[in-house]
Amino acid sequence: MSESFKFPEFYSFPPFFTVQPNLATREKQMGLWRELILSYHTSLKIKTLIVHDCPLWKNDQIGRELNPNDIKTVMNDFVKSGHGEWEDDTKARCRILWRKPEQLAADIYTWAEANGYINSVCTVYELHSGEDVNGMSFEGADEQLLRRALAILEQQGKCKMFKGESSSEDGIKFF
Repeated sequence: MSESFKFPEFYSFPPFFTVQPNLATREKQMGLWRELILSYHTSLKIKTLIVHDCPLWKNDQIGRELNPNDIKTVMNDFVKSGHGEWEDDTKARCRILWRKPEQLAADIYTWAEANGYINSVCTVYELHSGEDVNGMSFEGADEQLLRRALAILEQQGKCKMFKGESSSEDGIKFF
């Protein structure tokens, strides 16, 4: 397990590692799994969850781990929640959406307003890795997710995308 991630208390609760039969309890449990998967991957800036190799499924300190069927249940719930997308039909790799595209779009526009980018242009690279985005929810975000958020802003009339010589040089003008 990563030493730079602080696991929540519920991660040491043995029943957490068995999908609960009671519907109300299971819904709460799935919410906790979503929270754990998202906070773990977001804090460590991990963009893809590899299902067969995810350290979250096993807690050696309490000797518990999710069985393969329960992992499928947790992952299907996670994807259904909108915070993950399967990368292929085998469901072996899941792209983690640190923030949903709509949330990211709102965050980007708030950032553009706060940093004087309205009626100005910046590049996708600046939005992804620039000095002005340190600590922002979209810093280091998956480029495909970033582009989906920008497409939402474009549909809302809040920005316009311009093609650059490379994908990182594509420009965005905010309105």
